[in-house]
Amino acid sequence: MAAAAAVAALALTATACDSGGGEDDASGKDDGSRSGASASPGGGDSGSSGDGGDAADKAKDAKDRLGLPDDLPDDLPTSLKDLDKWRDGAWKNWDKERWLREAADFFNPYIEDHWKPSRMRKAEDNEKRVPANVRNTSGSASSGGGGGGSSAAPSPVRAKSVPTPYTRHAAPAGKIFMDTPQGPMVCSGTVVKDPRSPGKSNLVATAGHCVHSGRSGGWLRNISFIPAYNNTGLSPSAVRSAGPRQVAPYGQWWVKWAQTTNYWIQKGAKAGGGGAQQDFAVLRVEPVNKTGKSLEETVGAAVKVNFQAPSASRAPGVSSYGYPAAPPFNGARMYRCTDRPGTLTLDRTQPPLYRIGCTMTGGSSGGPWLVKGAGGKAELVSVNSIGPRPATWLAGPRLGATAKGVFDAISKKYAGRG
Repeated sequence: MAAAAAVAALALTATACDSGGGEDDASGKDDGSRSGASASPGGGDSGSSGDGGDAADKAKDAKDRLGLPDDLPDDLPTSLKDLDKWRDGAWKNWDKERWLREAADFFNPYIEDHWKPSRMRKAEDNEKRVPANVRNTSGSASSGGGGGGSSAAPSPVRAKSVPTPYTRHAAPAGKIFMDTPQGPMVCSGTVVKDPRSPGKSNLVATAGHCVHSGRSGGWLRNISFIPAYNNTGLSPSAVRSAGPRQVAPYGQWWVKWAQTTNYWIQKGAKAGGGGAQQDFAVLRVEPVNKTGKSLEETVGAAVKVNFQAPSASRAPGVSSYGYPAAPPFNGARMYRCTDRPGTLTLDRTQPPLYRIGCTMTGGSSGGPWLVKGAGGKAELVSVNSIGPRPATWLAGPRLGATAKGVFDAISKKYAGRG
């Protein structure tokens, strides 16, 4: 069941389109990346012994190993001892004045057994909603697929259930779970190749809004990735009674580090499409159960990210994948839409979004947009970002220099670390 061979053989025909938006005062001039850290699964909370510099050095070494930032607000863990308080529930404090927002603030200590099946079932879709007539709302009235304008809204394309097992018939995708001030939520993500760790990638591509709340908030918490979630396509009732290996055949992977764009952090909005044109993030994950193998080795596949993707007018067709959770879907199964893309522009300082007809709903956010690349192999050119209700189309950012800055920053940070 070579998943890698299946990904390479993906046949992408014309069928669907996706869209998103931005702010009038947005600046297109940013370096692209914002980042953060996490305590490791399996990492101990052992303190340090001894006095003076030796004790301080040991504490610092342990802190570095766990990925703890040096400077955090007073009510967040600033020591190994404080991790117990965080894991016992201090993470639920979403005080806006202390909600970690900036680049180095991302903090995601591993909490054992946090994402139990019962909690996963409570996770709602983490969607970005826009009005169906967003093109008129944004004032982007030009037609065609050229830079800066928006093409006509595409006809709806009905999302189709992906044949099982997903590892044979789809991208190496999965579900991303996270805690937000509104409660547990869910997105989609994809295992992507890391050129600095060939064949051994631990990177996952998703949407920025799946890890950060944008201009109105900060980093989300307790983020975890489950590749090939429900790989055999069990019904929702069967998932409820299924064993862990049926729901998570490759285990859970806790997010060690997250990177997203400055543009999303500064302009991202829950509704209206703000920040969507750079709504992209990359996660560095570690297995909850240590196996000595990377995510790519474990799953058996990863897709290349293409940061020089063709314009919509030159793209022959794209396929979007995800786990839609908002009605009429339930989040249990993977779906896809295939269409020839158009464009959507909400901020003329940024590259237009790709847009395809697609009826996938929230929960599919962050899922991959794939095109047939060199040698017929699938390449990722975007991720699901926004769409209207009722769901008739989806849109995602066209990945370019800003997204590459995000990707390179996290890839370089962990180069050579295995």
